[in-house]
Amino acid sequence: MMSYLVVFVGAGIGGAARHGMNIWVARLMGTHFPWHTLVINILGSVLMGAIIGWFAERLGAAGHLRLFLATGILGGFTTFSAFSLDAVLLWERHEYLMAALYVGGSVAGAIAGLAVALWIMGKALA
Repeated sequence: MMSYLVVFVGAGIGGAARHGMNIWVARLMGTHFPWHTLVINILGSVLMGAIIGWFAERLGAAGHLRLFLATGILGGFTTFSAFSLDAVLLWERHEYLMAALYVGGSVAGAIAGLAVALWIMGKALA
């Protein structure tokens, strides 16, 4: 039960940080191109690499701290960091085909899923 609370609090912090970053990047770079999402996805992935790298070197690190930082804060900030980690882990295990299928399937599936859901909702609510 404690692990859920740790993730919950971290996700709130990450979500608030994402909202702040969205506003800041939009003011800085405009809204014609989704710079805010691009910056958040890249920054989240860099932070995930740093956090996971730190935990890899500190084998005794507490599980709750990892849940709070990686699953909670970064999960609230961007799930793209988890996607990036999974893709890199497959690549590092020399599972190149699986990595390519994962990346391609995730991107194509997510875009197709969103498009289909928008179409369904457009028909259902029209």
